[in-house]
Amino acid sequence: MPPVIHPFNPGRRAMLAGGLATGGLWSIGQRARAASPDGLPQPPSVVSNPPRQWGADAPVTPLPDPDILVLDPSFGNLAYANASLKLAWRGGGWLEGPAWCSEGRFLLLSDTIRAVQYRYLWENGAVSIFRSPSYHSNGNIFDNEGRLVSCEHGLRRVVRWEHDGSCRVLADRYNNAPLNSPNDLAVHPDGSIWFTDPGYGDTIVEGHPDAPGNPANRAGVERWTLDGEVMTEFGGSRRQEDHVFRIDPATGDVKAVLTEKQLPDPNGIAFSPDGKIVYVISDGPGPGQNGQGGDGRIHAADVAGGEVRNLRPFADMMLNGHAMIPDGMRTDIFGNLWCGANGPLGLCGVVVYNPHGHMIGRIRLPRGVSNLTFGGPKRDVVFMCAGDTLFTLQVNTQGAAPS
Repeated sequence: MPPVIHPFNPGRRAMLAGGLATGGLWSIGQRARAASPDGLPQPPSVVSNPPRQWGADAPVTPLPDPDILVLDPSFGNLAYANASLKLAWRGGGWLEGPAWCSEGRFLLLSDTIRAVQYRYLWENGAVSIFRSPSYHSNGNIFDNEGRLVSCEHGLRRVVRWEHDGSCRVLADRYNNAPLNSPNDLAVHPDGSIWFTDPGYGDTIVEGHPDAPGNPANRAGVERWTLDGEVMTEFGGSRRQEDHVFRIDPATGDVKAVLTEKQLPDPNGIAFSPDGKIVYVISDGPGPGQNGQGGDGRIHAADVAGGEVRNLRPFADMMLNGHAMIPDGMRTDIFGNLWCGANGPLGLCGVVVYNPHGHMIGRIRLPRGVSNLTFGGPKRDVVFMCAGDTLFTLQVNTQGAAPS
């Protein structure tokens, strides 16, 4: 299958922001409600004019929520008809890496721009700084033993926080060369940690560029050491090829399971509930790369003995003739894949695929979703990161992963 070609590329983060520029997040004043063919008023939604309001002062949302779209009857069993989308918090720079801490009953979030991690409390929705600096952390998980594992763009490494509070570096080099900017990660049922390593964080904003003269330093003029003494001292100065890596749970060995030639620009990663399939997103080119990069699709591969086989396209992310941009994703206990979708207003939000790659449902939001996870004590609430905003939705399924 040929790769998707995007003729216009205004920048990855601008595209991921999705509908914000064209629609806006909040509206002011009276709502005009369009009439249905039978003359009854239609509820305000993301695509109505004026659009739906969000936040504590927004009007009550009619049920079922007009922005939860059932495309296949099977999604009706996953969506909860009495639940509505909620704006849980707004205040970050660029939110990423949501991970649920079962013991602490909180959601952990990365802010890749402000280089901090936030903690969202389940009981009252209060948000506070969890760790600062976070060295521009992106993806986070809690492993099978409840330990926090984070991808750090700034130091270009993957770290694990032990129960005694100490920090252990799990990966920072491969083939005697520094990593790029570990992006997203997932824990396999066997305890191994798998992570993607594109170069998306090798920038001024979300990490640090390469040293001048290396690929991820535009024209060699970016001042890569400004406000980053620690990062540039220990975080690598030259990007290498993209990979998907596996960290062995017994030996700690870091092994490449997919190369750039096999899957360029890997981004989000997730496992099927039984761990027999790994899903990996291939996105656009990162800093220091030429050409169109990845194909913008979700790919699947069989997993056996720590190896991947039969790499294949899983979903093309096409929606109403538009090639949506995928980012983070998670599976539920039934094997459905919930994926952040970025693109035009009215299409961006979250798309849900069944295990056969058929799109069965959508969550429509006013901007694209960078990453998501299942949280709450029952793991039945979807937390969705969208720019500086966190949205939530109660669902009738549960996340398959520990966090």
